[in-house]
Amino acid sequence: MAAANKKPNHNYTLQDLLQLMARLRDPQTGCPWDIKQTFATIVPSTLEEAYEVADAIESGDYDHLKEELGDLLFQVVFYAQLGKEQGFFDFDALVSTLVEKLISRHPHVFPDGTLESTATAASDVDVKAQWEAIKSEERARKGKVSVMADVPIGLPATTRAQKLQKRASNVGFDFYTLAAAMEKVHEELAEVEQELARMGEQGAQEALGEELGDLLFSVINVCRLGKFDAESLLRATNRKFESRFLVMESLLESQGLTLEAATLEQMEAAWVQAKLQP
Repeated sequence: MAAANKKPNHNYTLQDLLQLMARLRDPQTGCPWDIKQTFATIVPSTLEEAYEVADAIESGDYDHLKEELGDLLFQVVFYAQLGKEQGFFDFDALVSTLVEKLISRHPHVFPDGTLESTATAASDVDVKAQWEAIKSEERARKGKVSVMADVPIGLPATTRAQKLQKRASNVGFDFYTLAAAMEKVHEELAEVEQELARMGEQGAQEALGEELGDLLFSVINVCRLGKFDAESLLRATNRKFESRFLVMESLLESQGLTLEAATLEQMEAAWVQAKLQP
């Protein structure tokens, strides 16, 4: 006899997902937790799911990536259901707006503004210039004329810094060479050292914080000019640090030591060993 809770062997579709979401939000028979949610309350979950997608990609865990992408899609479907209930938009309107925008942003692929267009040849340079021009037109239509308009304030600080720098670069305000950007890093580092020398004086702590922020911003500029994504680099370094720290803990434990009992010299020796491991 088959188990009562055995899952049916279905290949569910997007329509099934939309129906499921509507059921979860049904005021009479839905899930109490889902019914309580609003646009604002699920934002933290959306950010978490986006980071879990990034983590799966950076870890090369593509089996897990499928699940994480599904979780992220569910966030979009959740917002669409909330929009439908409040008369703002539904999922179909969301998709239609997206397709329309992507067609308009790729005139080199859809020259007559339809999905049936015949593609035209274009270089990477041409596409980039075209993209920035289209984005500028979109900002103007929205009444946002500044090149810095609509860079989301909620982005991770490293990502937002890089986007702001890229916007400035698009209008010619940039270093253009890694050497020039590195000179700025050295300049900012010298200013940090000056404020460190003033520690204890009135206002020195606040000034040091400002200079450290400038130093971070300058380092991100070097990352951008080096064709790196600063957020990805820092995430990779975080993982490396965490991995080496775990090895250090293990090495100390093999010596009968805990982190609390070990001296700084003992931890440093274990850290050096951890760095030597592949």
